[in-house]
Amino acid sequence: MPRLALSGLLVALPALLLAAGCDSLQRSDSFLGVITPYRIDIVQGNAVTKEQMALIRPGLTRLQVRDVLGSPLLADPFHANRWDYLFTLRRPGTELQRRSVIVHFDGERVKSVEAPDDLPSEREFVASISRYKDPRAPRLELSADERAALPPPRRREAPAAEPIGPVRSYPPLEGS
Repeated sequence: MPRLALSGLLVALPALLLAAGCDSLQRSDSFLGVITPYRIDIVQGNAVTKEQMALIRPGLTRLQVRDVLGSPLLADPFHANRWDYLFTLRRPGTELQRRSVIVHFDGERVKSVEAPDDLPSEREFVASISRYKDPRAPRLELSADERAALPPPRRREAPAAEPIGPVRSYPPLEGS
């Protein structure tokens, strides 16, 4: 009997270690600290920028708000005078981005807007979601000082072009 118990223990011990190892692998982001599975970016809701919020003011209709901000993420039938624009971006290795803009209506017109003070501009938002940030990448826009330093463009006046090609004469149409 002790020999059977010892063989049972030898079979059970590796099985328990294997099961414990599988559990620890499920809780970590990598396999043995080397292989990391691909994690997708999760984007939900409407990204509202400073430029969009500058266009929203009291008195606009629901249709005008929808044209600027898009369809609300939450349009609750129990709170018909409130539209919620929520935005979240969950990306592995970065901080969660979460913003909320609430538009209150009085009937069909905007009554008030609740928005955070730190809404990004369109340029800041694009920079925050861009994965590739190469410091050697060329700038695509000149500063005001660089534009002022440029020489004025030369004016070129082209002579009137003569038509090129054969001149044709066509016979008169029948019946005219």
